[in-house]
Amino acid sequence: MMKHYILATLVSLLILSAMIFTPAASNAGLPLPPLPPLIIPAPPPVFLIPGTYTYFAPEVEVDLFFYGGYWYRPHGGGWYSSSHYGGPWGFIESNRVPGVLINLPSGYRNVPPGHERIPYGQLKKNWKTWEHNKHWDKQEKPKKSKAFVKQKSGDGGSFGGKSGKGKSKEKGKGKGK
Repeated sequence: MMKHYILATLVSLLILSAMIFTPAASNAGLPLPPLPPLIIPAPPPVFLIPGTYTYFAPEVEVDLFFYGGYWYRPHGGGWYSSSHYGGPWGFIESNRVPGVLINLPSGYRNVPPGHERIPYGQLKKNWKTWEHNKHWDKQEKPKKSKAFVKQKSGDGGSFGGKSGKGKSKEKGKGKGK
């Protein structure tokens, strides 16, 4: 009988200490913002955001980034991640969002002239090697892909008009490298 009492006391103390020393989640008690469904009919091409190894998919209707092998979506003040561009998406705590995504340059939607449009297949196959070998740091002048089409909009060159979001208007179709 005494053994059961001691065991119950130890288990209670263990549970209590775990509750005391486990930090509370930053969204404790708050409902997660609902994430609208994202339907992407084809793998999205991306552009490298200069000075980072973060890629942006400008032809998708919401902000969609690829970094370090994962896709990221900001929504409602929160961030969601997935191993695939189409989801499923999981909420991530703000302290787990890569700093590079929080500190993106303000004009990241403006693709510099001649900047390479990267097809999804190339990104999926090469991103680790590019990052490991600092591929984008070594390039003196970005290559211009045959599929790159200069965008025109009312806000100085960002994609999709005033918000910088939405589908781009292509003048012609071509295959990326």
